[in-house]
Amino acid sequence: MLRQEMNSVDAQGRLLNANARAEDRGGHKYFTAFSLLARWVDDSLELYKPELRRLLWPVFVYSFLGLVQDHYTELVSQFYNEYSKLFVEGHSEDLRVLRPVQLQEHIDNNATAKAYRNNRYRLTLTQTIYYNLCQFLETKDREGGSVILNIIQTRMNVVSIDRASAGSDRAFAAMIAKLHGDTDLPDEDEGIPGHNPGSANTDINAPKVLTKLYLGATPMDADLSTDIRDELEEEDARNRPSPGENTLIEEMHQRIKREPSDDAPNREAVPLPKPLARDVAMEVQRIKENRDRFRIESRTGGVGPGLSVTMFTFHNTFDSINCIDFSGDNALVAVGTAESYIRVWSMDGKPLPTLVDPTNTDPNKPTASASRRLVGHSGPVYSVSFSPSTANISSPTSTLSSISTTSRHLLSSSADKTIRLWSLDTFSCLVIYKGHDQPVWDVQWGPFGHYFLSGSHDTTARLWSTDHIAPLRMLVGHDQDVDCVAWHPNNAYVFTGSSDKTVRMWDVSRGTPVRMLTGHTTNITALSCAPNGRTLASADDSGAIILWDLAQGKRLKRMRGHGRGGVWSLSWSVESSLLTSAGVDGTVRVWDVLAPGKGQVGTAASGKGAASEGTTANGTAANGVAGSKGDAVNGVTAGKKGVNGAPTVSTLAKAGLGLGAGAKEGGVSPDQISAFATKKSPVYKVRFTNMNLVVAGGCYMP
Repeated sequence: MLRQEMNSVDAQGRLLNANARAEDRGGHKYFTAFSLLARWVDDSLELYKPELRRLLWPVFVYSFLGLVQDHYTELVSQFYNEYSKLFVEGHSEDLRVLRPVQLQEHIDNNATAKAYRNNRYRLTLTQTIYYNLCQFLETKDREGGSVILNIIQTRMNVVSIDRASAGSDRAFAAMIAKLHGDTDLPDEDEGIPGHNPGSANTDINAPKVLTKLYLGATPMDADLSTDIRDELEEEDARNRPSPGENTLIEEMHQRIKREPSDDAPNREAVPLPKPLARDVAMEVQRIKENRDRFRIESRTGGVGPGLSVTMFTFHNTFDSINCIDFSGDNALVAVGTAESYIRVWSMDGKPLPTLVDPTNTDPNKPTASASRRLVGHSGPVYSVSFSPSTANISSPTSTLSSISTTSRHLLSSSADKTIRLWSLDTFSCLVIYKGHDQPVWDVQWGPFGHYFLSGSHDTTARLWSTDHIAPLRMLVGHDQDVDCVAWHPNNAYVFTGSSDKTVRMWDVSRGTPVRMLTGHTTNITALSCAPNGRTLASADDSGAIILWDLAQGKRLKRMRGHGRGGVWSLSWSVESSLLTSAGVDGTVRVWDVLAPGKGQVGTAASGKGAASEGTTANGTAANGVAGSKGDAVNGVTAGKKGVNGAPTVSTLAKAGLGLGAGAKEGGVSPDQISAFATKKSPVYKVRFTNMNLVVAGGCYMP
């Protein structure tokens, strides 16, 4: 009798009845209930499994937290160890954060656990599946069904929808297609906090109405437009276009026609400084580059365009480089280091021009150097950003040829909680911006300069202008770090990506959120808005890339191919038809961003391009032509290793097309056009130039 009684007590010594209801059996009720649900999901029709599996994660989390809150300490680890392996694929980051939670006070000190406890988990199920679920749980009331029903009623916000009116993602054909896809990943309207898809209002009772967005191009200043037109007419008169080629005036008019005025934001909502001659020269050069660019309109017969990537590889870095950025005129590259300094190189290896050299006391003996160090931060530098620029106008007869349009300023952010503005004329610090009270992870210039945006460990993003020492806006809403920031091309909106796995879109003039995009399962690591202003690309540290329709606030598709460790940089082609990505797996990948069903073939092979690394000089490879291993594109050594161990930069070329479908990469989605691999060099930055060429930068880490 004693042995039988000992087998029938819970962790607190309370007598259990083998025939009692599951909820009366202490902490073991969660084991019984979760096993019941998991077996039922596993035995369900294959067609319903993708949708039902989404229910297991919130039930697991709330069962785990229930054991903690009911003080079943000995059962907490047992429950975690027994069932957490089911969710390693899609929720590894949350599992890592929840693992140390054992006591009630741990929940109060754990942001993720507190978010689940204080919010209802939103989940969308079709009506047929939801009714079958409720019926099953009611029939298994004594075996644990009542426990699951209680979790659903008190901890979740389950929205049942009709399959016929739910759109293509819930149609039978789409569900069948998901059977071999990313079925473990959440929908965009799923998670904590639950919200209507795309809506920035997290109230579960909020109306399903999205804020109207103005995603068109910002109207050009009238005086600026007149000056640009005059300059273009003079340029056309001096240099007549080739047969079949647009004049610059025609190119300008085509750009204006592509930008509907009814979708444009109010220019006065985010005021800009009065245009200068430099602004005229920059816009003229942009129009020339837009006309003469390598055009990437779309696929032809399912075959992707032949892109080449020029890769700048930094050697002897000893894992000290945190960030890389290229100037818009392709003349400079800057890196931020863990040793708290910044180094700027000229990409052609020529000496950097400077008005003042503080290290040279003799003005008659100027110092020639292809790189300069910027010293001022007192902590690791996490982000650098060049001010907007274009190549200088090359026509010697142009009245604007004497006006420099290269980058004149550089922004940097650091662990010392400050942002610094550097002059690239004197290579000295001009302004120190203070406002964040934690390390600043990212800083980015606005598309027209003047304004810039920062994101920090203090969970806020801040909007700044160069003529004010204090921030103009403080964007508050994220629950965890703001890891990356980006601008909309029309300067009216900004984007923030956070460790809370959400992306938010903010109205600059009002400082309020207008979209919240959920669907990532790990920290957001990169953001980039398409030049047409309609689509946003976001990436996380699990290697997933998601495309979002900004107007509707919905996910277009998810793309996989990068290995674990994260995607660190994204960049769009001028036509918004291609996306490039780069990350810790040492690859640059090219993606077809046009959704299936719009005249595009969705089963392109993912190939690998040839790569070579080293200090190759003066090699060439034609753009779009398959290059063999060892080819180089504009290979010029851009720096020399000094006695102080400073990093050097060399170029590697990864020119070529995908080499077929034999790529040995697991989980690559069919949207990938090609992949260019390095030799042990994580890629920090990738960028499409205004001419639709691709440059990338990374560090050699054997």
